[in-house]
Amino acid sequence: MKIRDAMTPAVRTVGPDATLRDAARMMADGDIGALPVTSGDRLAGMVTDRDIVIRGLAIGKGPDATVGEVMTHEVLYCRADDEVSDVCENMSDLQVRRLPVVDADKRLVGIISLADIADSAAKDAGEALDAITRPGGPRSQSIEGRA
Repeated sequence: MKIRDAMTPAVRTVGPDATLRDAARMMADGDIGALPVTSGDRLAGMVTDRDIVIRGLAIGKGPDATVGEVMTHEVLYCRADDEVSDVCENMSDLQVRRLPVVDADKRLVGIISLADIADSAAKDAGEALDAITRPGGPRSQSIEGRA
């Protein structure tokens, strides 16, 4: 399965000049723990709720400090056409719970999280189970299924 099949395409983003208060409000409103930071149409970094607390508030920065002051500048990402299994392995190696998804031009097109992958796997397993357990077919054990 490809990342494009499991990712969340509608991604909330924040600019590096936004305040920590603005970013925290966006996270609270969306019930999310991380926001890709974009500059124009390019991915510039990531900011998490933990970044806001540890790199911001814990060292005395106030709610009006900017996202750019606390964000992670090293941008880790995957591509929409990557295989989910490869990205899972990469996420494990990097010890991250989510990755921005970019297209061939490195423009943000989505985000993939462990929850997205789990939901997709559960959906696939559910569809397989439905197909496997439907009544009838050449191996049916029912009286009606025998000729």
